[in-house]
Amino acid sequence: MTWSEPEFANLGRQILPAESITPILPVGMDSTKHMVVNMGPQHPSTHGVLRLIVELDGEQVVRVVPDVGYLHSGFEKSGESKRYKDFVYYTDRMDYASAMQNNLAYCVAVESMLGIEIPPRAQVIRVIMAELQRIASHLLWLATHVLDLSGTIMSLLMYAFREREMILDLFEMVCGARLTTSYIRIGGVWQDLPPAFLPRLKDFLALMPKHLDDYEGMLTDSTLWKARTQGIGVLTRAQALALSCTGPMLRGSGVKYDIRKARPYSGYENYDFEVPTSELGDTYGRYLVRMQEMRQSLRIVQQAVTNLPDGPVKTADRKVALPPRAELDRSMESLIHHFKLMTEGFHVPPMEIYSTIEASKGEHGYFIVSDGSAKPYRLHVRGPSFVNLQSLDTMARGHLLSDLVAAIGTLDIVLGDVDR
Repeated sequence: MTWSEPEFANLGRQILPAESITPILPVGMDSTKHMVVNMGPQHPSTHGVLRLIVELDGEQVVRVVPDVGYLHSGFEKSGESKRYKDFVYYTDRMDYASAMQNNLAYCVAVESMLGIEIPPRAQVIRVIMAELQRIASHLLWLATHVLDLSGTIMSLLMYAFREREMILDLFEMVCGARLTTSYIRIGGVWQDLPPAFLPRLKDFLALMPKHLDDYEGMLTDSTLWKARTQGIGVLTRAQALALSCTGPMLRGSGVKYDIRKARPYSGYENYDFEVPTSELGDTYGRYLVRMQEMRQSLRIVQQAVTNLPDGPVKTADRKVALPPRAELDRSMESLIHHFKLMTEGFHVPPMEIYSTIEASKGEHGYFIVSDGSAKPYRLHVRGPSFVNLQSLDTMARGHLLSDLVAAIGTLDIVLGDVDR
């Protein structure tokens, strides 16, 4: 048989010589003067399915264009076809390293639209979970960042994951899940803390400061760590603001902005804590900021545990939160509320809102438009990973290709938070 015979006709049309495929490069890239290479989307140092189109002059980065969309899941559009109460479970899957904070951001937005009050005990429990999640997220960042940049300090990967497992054990105690928790619900939290939770949490609070000392002892004055991070990925204060960076990316450039202080939610105005910043503006400065943030989170959790009040853990508004299961056997009204919530959900007054919280990676916000039904008319998520990612080109230009790995790591992106 030959390629001209009918059996191979369709196959032949699909196989094109390489020179017939014109490469489509971003505007401004010149493959005649510089080498253009792909980094990702399957690459361990891109921390997910992120494709980078890198223009190189030898080993020096001339330009970087992130090409996103390889993990696109359509969360926002899905949210417009789901009842308000049912979208909580989808929020876990965006920044899957910060599920508790995703839950909190969405619930705070919807609760503001409903105008309901959250019981004090539920507010404190939410703060505990959000700050434990911040520590867990930073530990994951630290472990992977160190692995990217320094194989000789690989033992820190094991240490950081060891402490993160302690936090995930606590999450499993309260809701049965470790990663996609769905514990924080509209109106409060799913259920109260189990009796063994607080003793285990106090043990963690007693152990964690010493572990942070160990991490800093291994990294802060390490010649190798400084060589890979100092002066790398610099963002000036003006650049960080112009690029809409938030979280450690912004505070690492000297801007003391934290939503927990600027626009407190969930009772954060009642806690005494500092907002760490660094004037360095480089990868090393952002490392220092995140290490201090973990200490401040421990400080907040300690205050929350000390002042944890008694009382209910979800709103008494039965039109929003499910009644206790015990009431269903003796109250027809509770049974009706349960039936209506499970079959129809609740209706939100017509309005629009933009509500944000300070997540581990920066400002995590929800823009929701209600038409008065049980589903959002429009839902948009402001993910910090997506917005912070646009600073990668600025940070990488003029550095070596190996330093691009440091720039990606210092962003602490999660692709589920980018490709929504």
